[in-house]
Amino acid sequence: MILTGAQILVRTLIEQGVTDIFGYPGGQVINIYDALYEYRAEINHVLTAHEQGAAHAADGYSRATGKVGVCLATSGPGATNLVTGIATAMLDSIPMVAITGNVPCSLIGKDSFQEIDITGVTLPITKHNYFVSDIAQLADTLREAFAVAKSGRPGPVLVDIPKDVQVGKYEYEPKGVVEKTPLPTVEETLIEQAVDLISQAKRPYIYVGGGAAGLGMGRAIVEFANKIDAVIGCSFMGLSAVPQENERFLGMQGMHGHYASSMAQNEADLILGIGVRFSDRATGNVAKFAKQSKIIQLDPDCAEINKNVRVDLGLVGDVCDSFSRIAKKCEAKSNPAWLARVNRLKEEEASFEAEIAAANQAPLSPKQVFEIINAEKKAGTVIATDVGQHQMWTAQYAYFDRPRRIVSSGGLGTMGFGLGAAIGAYTATKDPVILITGDGSFGMNLNELATAVTYKIPVVIVLMNNGVLGMVRQWQTLFFGKRYSSTVLERKTDFVALAKAFGLDGCVAETPVEFRKAFQGAVAGNKPFVIDVRIDKDEMVLPMLPPGGAISDIITKI
Repeated sequence: MILTGAQILVRTLIEQGVTDIFGYPGGQVINIYDALYEYRAEINHVLTAHEQGAAHAADGYSRATGKVGVCLATSGPGATNLVTGIATAMLDSIPMVAITGNVPCSLIGKDSFQEIDITGVTLPITKHNYFVSDIAQLADTLREAFAVAKSGRPGPVLVDIPKDVQVGKYEYEPKGVVEKTPLPTVEETLIEQAVDLISQAKRPYIYVGGGAAGLGMGRAIVEFANKIDAVIGCSFMGLSAVPQENERFLGMQGMHGHYASSMAQNEADLILGIGVRFSDRATGNVAKFAKQSKIIQLDPDCAEINKNVRVDLGLVGDVCDSFSRIAKKCEAKSNPAWLARVNRLKEEEASFEAEIAAANQAPLSPKQVFEIINAEKKAGTVIATDVGQHQMWTAQYAYFDRPRRIVSSGGLGTMGFGLGAAIGAYTATKDPVILITGDGSFGMNLNELATAVTYKIPVVIVLMNNGVLGMVRQWQTLFFGKRYSSTVLERKTDFVALAKAFGLDGCVAETPVEFRKAFQGAVAGNKPFVIDVRIDKDEMVLPMLPPGGAISDIITKI
C-alpha cells in the first residue's frame, strides 16, 4: 500500500509491537503526530511535559518490561532535550528507540530554524543512530533500529527523519517483529576452564549485574549457589534479580553496599561475575580489589572484559547459555567454613546498623520509612528513584518481590530521572508504582506531575526532604571539613501546595505514625499523591567507601 513517510513510521512501530510512545510535538514532527492520531486505536501516545521526561518514560517502560521503549521529539531543542535521557539509557544498557524530526533534506546544513545535527550530537551516547534521507529506506531502517537496540548488549538507538521524508509517499510492505541477533556460543574449552576454577574454590561469591537481572536469571543463579554452596551479591543494577529473603543473598556491594556483601566479596577466593561491569563505584581502588580472588566474567560485550578489572577468565557471548552449561557441569560441593564466616559478617553488619539506629535522635529515619513501605506496599510494586542519598537508602532497605521492580539510573546517575521513569513503568505494567525522591532531584523534573495527573498515573511520591543536597553534603561533611558550598538549599517550596497546584493531593509526614497513615492512604487512594517526608539533614548513607578507598577503608559509623 502507498503511505506517507509518517504513516510508514507509525505502521512500522505498530508492526514491531509498540503499543505506547512518549513524546512532545513540534513543527518538524507534526506529520508524525497526524499519523499517530490516525492510528490512535492501535498505538497510545503519552504527552509528557518535557522531552526529557519522554526519554525517561521510555527508559522506565523498558526497565520494567524488557521491551524496547520509544520516545519522539521534534528537531532542534526538542531533539537535544532527549540527550540526557538517551545517555541515561546508554550507561545502563536499556533498549530504547528515540525518534526525532528534522528540517527537510534541502535545508540540512544551512542553519535552518530549529535545525541541529542530532546524529552528531548523540553519536557517543547511542549504540547506533540513523539519518533517514530516503523514504525507501525508512521502514527497514526502523526495523534495524529495533534489532540493534535489543540485540547483544542492549542500548538506545536514534532515528532522525527529515520533514520531506515524512511527507513523501512510498510503498509500505508489512513484516514481522525483528528478532534479536543471536549471540556467539562460548567455546567448550572456556566452559571447562570456568568449571575447573569453580571446583577449586572454597569461598565462592556470585556477583550479579544488570545484565543478569535483565535476562531473568535470578532463579537459576540461586539454584547454582545452592549447588556449589556460594553466597550471592549484586551491583546496583543487579538489584531485584534475587529475592532479598534468600539466605544466600547479601545484597548490593560497593561504595554504599551492604557491609557483609562488600566484605564477603573482598574475602572470596572466586568471584563469578554475571552481566556486570565492575564499575568504579563497585570496586573502589582497583589496585586493591579482590586480591585474594580468581575472577570469571560472563558478558555479551567483549569491551567489558578486562576494562575495569583484570579477570582470570572472560566468557563473551550468550550469558544464559554459558551459565547454564557451567552450572550443569559443576559438581555439588559444600563450604561450611565460608558460610560460617559470612554469617559472622552478617552479625557485624547488624551490630553497627543497631548502633546507627540507637544514635539517631530524629523523629523519622530513612530506614523506618522503608520498613513501613516494605510492610504496606502491594505485591508487584515498582519502585522508581531519582539519584542521591534516597537512591542508596532504597538500594539498602527496599524489598523487591520480583525482577524488574526497581527503576533507577545507575551509570549516569541522572537527577530528575524518577518521575518520568515511574510514569513509563506504570504505562507499561499497570502495576503499583512508588517514586522515592529527594527535594533536590524532585525539583529538576517535577513538571511531569502534570503528566501523572492527566493520565491518572497512581504514583505514590515519597519525597525525602532534608532541605539539602544530601549526597554531596555528606561528602562535604566527611572529606571537605564541613564546608557546605551550595548544598544547603534554603528553598521555601511548599511541596504539598505545589502538588495541589498540579491537581493532586499531598501531605507532610514527620513521624513514623504520620508516614504510615499517609502511605496507607496514598496506596489505597489509587491516584497520584505526594508525601513530603521530613528527615534529618545530617542523616548519612552508611557504610561508605571513601573515594579511591578499598574495602579496608570502609566507613561504618561517624
